Amino acid sequence: MIGEDGTPPTVRELGEFALIERINAGRRQGPQVLLGPGDDAAVVAAPDGRFAVSTDMLVEGRHFRLDWSTPHDVGRKAIAQNAADVFAMGARPTAFVVALGCPADTPVEVIDGLAAGMWAEAERVGASVAGGDLVRSREVVVSITAFGDLGGLPPITRAGARPGHVVAVAGRLGWSAAGLAVLTTGAAPDGPGAEAVALHRVPHPPYEAAPVGGGPRPHALTDVSDGLLADLGHIADASGVAIDLSASALRDDALTALAATMNVDARQWVLGGGEDHAFVGAWAREAPLPPGWRAIGTVRAGSGVTVDGMSWDGAVGWESFRGAEAAPGNEPR
Repeated sequence: MIGEDGTPPTVRELGEFALIERINAGRRQGPQVLLGPGDDAAVVAAPDGRFAVSTDMLVEGRHFRLDWSTPHDVGRKAIAQNAADVFAMGARPTAFVVALGCPADTPVEVIDGLAAGMWAEAERVGASVAGGDLVRSREVVVSITAFGDLGGLPPITRAGARPGHVVAVAGRLGWSAAGLAVLTTGAAPDGPGAEAVALHRVPHPPYEAAPVGGGPRPHALTDVSDGLLADLGHIADASGVAIDLSASALRDDALTALAATMNVDARQWVLGGGEDHAFVGAWAREAPLPPGWRAIGTVRAGSGVTVDGMSWDGAVGWESFRGAEAAPGNEPR
């Protein structure tokens, strides 16, 4: 289809209902979605009578830039960060619903890319996009609500860490922040820089290491979305404990080498960067860590989070409404 002036059509030219039909064409729902798009609401199975539910919003110019990321990248990122939240509760994602806002002159191919990216990431975790809403807005806004199945087990919260537990992480830390730093320079990335940019555009949560089902489970868990220190601070506060991290255990040689080329301390990215969506939790000391997990610290009596017993004086992570300077792992806000 070609627009009125011979260019690809815009959302205005295609119209809301034709756009919805286009988004849903050829999509097959998973077994947990009993009724998908086309009615007043979707119907999603709740196998054990409960859902883990999480919502996140991405706003163009604050959380992503379409001159840095493709629409497909943004769609994947939107689903990934919500899927990671559900996995961090010990649940398995089953369905997502999407609220999408965009200007009327948005090319339809942007929406095509967003939808394709969302479906691609949803299918990675065995889930579906069960429905949503479309509205006109000043910029592109993507809001995702994720539903997850706890599989008959208790949720894993932030409140279960106890002195003596081992703090362990699954996934990579600091790479999204590094990618943002590379993009901000305007230089063409290569080698580790290109890898960092790719991981900033599309995070890779370690879904395969998530503690779902009947395997080993941590006593407290979260995903690293706002920054390692910030997110471990949430666990420390909720559990009423202190957490001490080992700087040597956090060292990433490839990231350190990239940081050196930019005259940056890589610890800024690892400790204060967000949007990696690694999993970090508190595990019993006597139990071996599952595959994909590595120890990075310990839980102690007290409060707060330290590194090698010392307070960290750099950025600790993102907090909404506090300004971009606190968020080295997020795109400019």
